[in-house]
Amino acid sequence: MKPFDSKQLHWTRPPQQFSIADDKITITTQAHTDLWQKTYYHFANDNAPVLQMQTDEAYFSFTVKTDFSDSRTRFDQCGVVLYLDSENWLKGSVEYENEQFQHLGSVVTNRGYSDWATTEIDAAVKSMWYRLSRRESDYCIECSTDGEVFQQMRICHLEQGSGSIRFGVYACSPEVSSFTAVFTQMAISECKWLAHTGQQPD
Repeated sequence: MKPFDSKQLHWTRPPQQFSIADDKITITTQAHTDLWQKTYYHFANDNAPVLQMQTDEAYFSFTVKTDFSDSRTRFDQCGVVLYLDSENWLKGSVEYENEQFQHLGSVVTNRGYSDWATTEIDAAVKSMWYRLSRRESDYCIECSTDGEVFQQMRICHLEQGSGSIRFGVYACSPEVSSFTAVFTQMAISECKWLAHTGQQPD
C-alpha cells in the first residue's frame, strides 16, 4: 500500500476554513451542514464538506484520529467517511448531544436511504480513532480511544462499493453552530480486517 499522501486528497464541497498537511488536517464547519438521506426524518441533507482520496485497491485499512474538543452544539460531528455520491456512502463519527452524553455511531446509505446505529458515550470523550477497512464491496468501521485497541462498530455492504472508491474525512454542524475538527495520525495499511475463518458459505 502507498503511504498517506495529502496531495491525493480532493474536496467535495470545500468549507470556507481548512488546512491540509500530511500530519494534520483541520476543518472548521459551517452551520446547517450534514449528510443524511430520507429515512425516518424524511429529508435529504447532502452539503457536508468531504475530503477524500481515490483508490481501486480492494483490500486496505485507513486509520485516523479525530479531535472534537471544540464541538459544543447538538449534532456537531466529525469522522471517517466513504462518499461515492449523494445516495451511496458511509460514515463513522461522534455526534455531540449535550453536556452529559454524545452519540458514537455509524451511518450507511444505500440507494438513497440512510440508517444510523449508535451508542451513548460520555460527553467527556473529546477524541476518537477510527479504522475503515475494505474487503471488496464489504466494509468494517472500528473505533478506539487509544489508537491501539479497536472495537467493531459496523460491518456493512455498499451496493455501489466495488471497483474504484473514495474515502477520507468529514466534519459538519447540522444546527446553528461552527467548530474546528482536527484530524491526525492518518495512515493507510494492509487490510486489518482479517478474512473470515468461521462458518463457511452455503
